[in-house]
Amino acid sequence: MTDSLLARVRKLLAKAEDPACTPAEAEAFTAKATELIAKYGVDQALLSLDDPAATPVGDRMITIVPPYARDKAGLLAAVAMAMRCRVVHLERQGTARSHLFGHAVDLERVELLFTSLLVQAAHGLAAAIVPWGEHPAAFRRSWLVGFTEAIRGRLVESERSAVSEAPGADLVLADRTALVEQRRDQVYPRLAKLGPRRLQGSGRRQGYAVGRTANLGLDLHLTSRGAS
Repeated sequence: MTDSLLARVRKLLAKAEDPACTPAEAEAFTAKATELIAKYGVDQALLSLDDPAATPVGDRMITIVPPYARDKAGLLAAVAMAMRCRVVHLERQGTARSHLFGHAVDLERVELLFTSLLVQAAHGLAAAIVPWGEHPAAFRRSWLVGFTEAIRGRLVESERSAVSEAPGADLVLADRTALVEQRRDQVYPRLAKLGPRRLQGSGRRQGYAVGRTANLGLDLHLTSRGAS
């Protein structure tokens, strides 16, 4: 991202990460940041039409440490999928390693937002009250699943909105996504899908509610060509 745009997004996300921030304030800050991030991704994809070789598909390995590494990896996957990246999860002794594939601009967007959402989720978990008699770990895992579900829905809508404002962008982005999936399949030709999880905790609803108010930065209108 351009330095000025990156600075604005980081400032918005930092405000959302502040524990003193109210849920409504955090939602507003995150909404602004997410919209900036979404529009930037679409703009850069359209600009790449002039020189496709300038934006090759890349990859990054991200290590996610316990506690709840698998659940945090699920959050990463939700952010990545919404932003047209793809993730292969590699678990080892409780630590989740996620191999992220995507175009450079999208990889950058994913890491920036995922890092902020981890902080916001940590604040939300710290404030959540585990019901009497319920195992804390089970509650927190289900809380993170609910948080992830809410984030996924909001990001998909944000990206869809940004695409709808740019005529022809949907075809360009579909081609770029196909290239990402091709690269992933070349590296991992025999992928297996993770099986469904059976979560016993009751925190899903609370996590979802916090995810609905997490700061995604969606309300400022700024394109990469107009960043200043």
